[in-house]
Amino acid sequence: MKFEGKGKLIRIFIGESDKRGRHLLYEVIVKLARQRGMAGATVFKGVEGFGANSRIHTTRVLRLSEDLPVMIEIADTEEMIRDFLPHLDELVTEGLITMENVEIIKYSHNDSDEQG
Repeated sequence: MKFEGKGKLIRIFIGESDKRGRHLLYEVIVKLARQRGMAGATVFKGVEGFGANSRIHTTRVLRLSEDLPVMIEIADTEEMIRDFLPHLDELVTEGLITMENVEIIKYSHNDSDEQG
């Protein structure tokens, strides 16, 4: 099955060690996106960056950081993304969230092909 159309892409920029309770924040966000039936989520780990406090986090040998930048991307329909934003507002207390328009071409598994 193939879906094409206009959608939204959100990027969530947080720290690798950011937590929600005992769990890593990026894991909580991905799990919640899956539970809500979103199209997918991907977590990217940065090698260097800085946030609002302007402290540089890097993987360079002489400056090993325990809190590297992490970006989570989620693309879906505008309705699904907008419904997800209030949950992110509760979860992300420090970080940056961006949103942009995208053209979605979604390929998904067709269960009926395997049953016949």
